[in-house]
Amino acid sequence: MYPVICKIGPFTVYSYGLMLALAVIVASSLAARRARGEGINPDIIFNLCFIAVISGILGARIFYVIENLGYYLDNPAEIIMLQHGGLSWFGGMAFGTILAAVYLKNKKLSFYKILDLLSPFIALGHSIGRVGCLLNGCCFGKPWALGIYFPAEGRTLIPVQIYASLILVLIFLFLRQLQDRPHKDGQIFYAYLLLYSFARFFIEFLRGDHQTLFVGLTLFQFISLAIFCLSVVMLLICRNTRLK
Repeated sequence: MYPVICKIGPFTVYSYGLMLALAVIVASSLAARRARGEGINPDIIFNLCFIAVISGILGARIFYVIENLGYYLDNPAEIIMLQHGGLSWFGGMAFGTILAAVYLKNKKLSFYKILDLLSPFIALGHSIGRVGCLLNGCCFGKPWALGIYFPAEGRTLIPVQIYASLILVLIFLFLRQLQDRPHKDGQIFYAYLLLYSFARFFIEFLRGDHQTLFVGLTLFQFISLAIFCLSVVMLLICRNTRLK
């Protein structure tokens, strides 16, 4: 893998951080362009993305540290070493959504309308971020003779990062198609949660960095099941609301 892209004097460019930055730039730029076409001030989207990214990274890191608390208690300095990887999508989504809701409420904007606008591009940004995971060597899969050699692990492993990235691209394309059709507020956002939680549940069977918690399932599979069920319920509610 290539955790370090290059060094410029005293500065080190890490692949993980670079891909995260690229993901934010691409997702926010495309979302702002979409917002402009819908008559929404693009500055609102940029501000919202900034708030969501900062709070999302904080939440993703907190969740990841809690999940691996034993390691971080022994190595507390690693808690702030984001360049080494270690972000949880579930924690990031939770924190980012909460802060986004507060911002949108203060701006008196429709929560679901904005999230529907953002969701496809969040999926695309997430896809780019998974490439960063591959380059960094984190979020790896189980041993597989036909996989990719991960130097940090000293083994040939399933490249689940690539699978996840490709699935997220498909989710992005599907949501963009849905976005261009008549839809009810919240449908695209919950479709995103439903599709990703469904995919994540099965991807977890290939992951080699998570331990099973109960009945052969990992913590993230239980969370995925909960999000999937919530999304189904909310999509049914959306279906029964009047189209705006």
